[in-house]
Amino acid sequence: MADAPLRYAYYGDDFTGATDTLATLAQAGLRSVLFLGVPGERELAAAGPLDALGIAGVARSLAPADMRAELQPVADFFASLPAPLLHYKCCSTFDSAPGVGNLYTAASMLRRLTPGQPLLPIVGGQPSLGRYCAFGQLFAAAGEGGEVLRIDRHPTMSAHPVTPMHEADLRLHLAAQGWERLGLVDWRALDEGDDVLATRVDAATGTGDGGVLFDVLTGDHLRRIGALLWRRAGTGRLLAIGASSVAQAVCAHWHEEGLLRPRAAAMPPPARGPVLLLVGSLSPVTVGQIEAGASHYHRESIDPAALLADPELLERWAQQCAGQLNAGRPVLAATLRTSAGQPAAREVAQLCGRLLARVLALAPAVRRVGIAGGDSSSHAVRALGLWGMSHLGQLAPGVPLVRAHAQDARLDGLELMLKGGQMGPPDLFTRLVR
Repeated sequence: MADAPLRYAYYGDDFTGATDTLATLAQAGLRSVLFLGVPGERELAAAGPLDALGIAGVARSLAPADMRAELQPVADFFASLPAPLLHYKCCSTFDSAPGVGNLYTAASMLRRLTPGQPLLPIVGGQPSLGRYCAFGQLFAAAGEGGEVLRIDRHPTMSAHPVTPMHEADLRLHLAAQGWERLGLVDWRALDEGDDVLATRVDAATGTGDGGVLFDVLTGDHLRRIGALLWRRAGTGRLLAIGASSVAQAVCAHWHEEGLLRPRAAAMPPPARGPVLLLVGSLSPVTVGQIEAGASHYHRESIDPAALLADPELLERWAQQCAGQLNAGRPVLAATLRTSAGQPAAREVAQLCGRLLARVLALAPAVRRVGIAGGDSSSHAVRALGLWGMSHLGQLAPGVPLVRAHAQDARLDGLELMLKGGQMGPPDLFTRLVR
């Protein structure tokens, strides 16, 4: 492994999902770092030899024109890498829309890096998180261990405030974003032999512009997909679209072939000093986690609309949070529910970022921070000016604890939990503070 070339490069369209893919690769045994922007020579040197790297971004929350501006430098950087497999990491629930987080726009930007490769695989499920795809229809569990529902009937994702999922057929969902005639390899082909699977993939690839959706119901389906992706990447650089299940698939194949030795699951270290938890998600899962962990934290409620109307309130709330933290008490600061569309979700996320940066400046003893909410995590972490992250351990499936890398010595080594609204068990916030 010491002299092995880079195998895998990915872009995560929000920070929470990007850290989940980082965890998947690191636990599989790959030397991995997640950069928070296109790295320069200094950051690459600090990261050292790598088998896999990622770039965390915010494309999920952007309009197509802004997505192209965000992804162009990423595409230029990826073009300079030797990695045979590229991955655009989207949410496992595929929540996206023609005008926000458009996955066809993303694929169009990065597919230019794979000339001559006819296949563009889209991996449609992640069983480890309760996400399943059958005959092109996406299903998701309602919370950890909850009832599995079609995504357009999911109580949270069907009513997402920015990108509600009103269509369960991923081919139709993606067609609305610009994809034409996506092929489908359904789960039955994944239970057949290699020759039959290869024939089905070739047939599906020829139905349109090479985009092929793969059903996923089991871990073994992922292993079969991973073997196919790696073989195809050997014939020419390959771009795959999907959640962390893309990394799970390829790593499962590498393990089977003896090309990787998985690492033992790392337990997160105990918290050192007071913990700050910033909650921007109001999903039912997160609300349940707040209720379950409330006794471990001092609570602060943040009103985004009031913050926008009176910017001086940010300093007041930051001082209140910092006062509790400097007294050694963990703090849970949660945004209040706002009226429909006011303020916009992106504005709320950016406010969370400014608040986080100010609190950490006032409370330097804080060495562990949790952020709940995909957009909140992305904008809050960007506000800190970090250059990268590496994996420390797992708080729960889909919820890693990561170590921050920064030029600022006050922030270097900061421990971060970034979680999407749907992720984690009821006692997650209790685990964070211990």
